[in-house]
Amino acid sequence: MAEQATETKRATGMAGLFDLRLIIALLFGIYGVVLTVVGLFDTTAADLAKTGGININLWTGLSMLAVTAFFVIWTVARPLRVPAEAEAADDATGAGGH
Repeated sequence: MAEQATETKRATGMAGLFDLRLIIALLFGIYGVVLTVVGLFDTTAADLAKTGGININLWTGLSMLAVTAFFVIWTVARPLRVPAEAEAADDATGAGGH
């Protein structure tokens, strides 16, 4: 019984590792950091003139970081669950990764 609980926990952990929400959060986070840094340190007066005085890189980067935080909080608050039927099917076919 304890072995089955360990297998269930490992399957849930592996499913969570490849959760699409985390991949999206990682991509938004990388681009958000890049845009925020560019907005803070590499914005010229000519760039501001093109956007009507708005530091678009900074605001877009901060918005992307906010979306990243949303996806991470969502993933932590509602983690993936591996259905019991899928585990039973894997055990029956021998595809459980043993």
